[in-house]
Amino acid sequence: MINTIFQTFRKILRTNLLFGVGVILFTGWLLIALLSPHITPYDPIVQELSVRFQPPTQAHWFGTDKFGRDVFSRVLAGSRISLVAGLITVVVALSIGSVYGAVAGYIGGIVDDILMRISELIIAFPAIILAMVIAAALGPSLYNTLFAMVIIWWPNYARVMRSMVISVKANEFVEAANILGASHFRIIFKEIFPNAIGPVLVMMTLDFGNAILLFSGLSFLGLGSPPPTPEWGAMVASGVENFFHWWIGTFPGLAILSVSLSANFIGDGLRDYLDPKLRKEF
Repeated sequence: MINTIFQTFRKILRTNLLFGVGVILFTGWLLIALLSPHITPYDPIVQELSVRFQPPTQAHWFGTDKFGRDVFSRVLAGSRISLVAGLITVVVALSIGSVYGAVAGYIGGIVDDILMRISELIIAFPAIILAMVIAAALGPSLYNTLFAMVIIWWPNYARVMRSMVISVKANEFVEAANILGASHFRIIFKEIFPNAIGPVLVMMTLDFGNAILLFSGLSFLGLGSPPPTPEWGAMVASGVENFFHWWIGTFPGLAILSVSLSANFIGDGLRDYLDPKLRKEF
């Protein structure tokens, strides 16, 4: 299994350099998130007012904020929150949406119509507005923000999975399973699901960066993790409040940009690899 994954990565890298850049960037941030408690030079939440608003120096690589906290340490520590938030959002949304869409596509008829109208009702609202309303109604906290993001994200996966299931269930191997008396559960999750999940997984990879952007946006508006938690969106908001101290918002903003780009580079590479029209290039 691991050898197959590495072989796939090598094939994509031969024709897509940006995929390799994305893998390196994402792997780097993943290692930083895992090791951040051990590699941060300063405590990310301890205040030291005697060194507040210091520009980048040898002692403080990314400078200090209005409370004298080391911005470099806060950026490193914030990776744990932002990466986990993005991962939880897309994994939970994919799990809910995939099962929901698979059931709707397989059963069809009036059940399909009802289930899809429910998902379309959520999609009809602008994502950021609906997330803000839900997060504000529940109160600013990390868990409430993640809940709001999952609510607005799962219908997208449901629609993609439904279309894939409708396409796959017309194949002969599904008809053969029906003739052999396989249960509906087995047909959906053993025969159809593995053959329909590919595009949804690529979509999850592409959505990972968008989830981090949305989470940072909600935190920027004060609807994410409460202070003094080191979170990239809240740090950018602090940078706006202290506009002339450019380093406070610039470095967490660059962190958000790099993670989002890495996820999109990886997703684009996987999408091209799985596209039958482009597959022959690999």
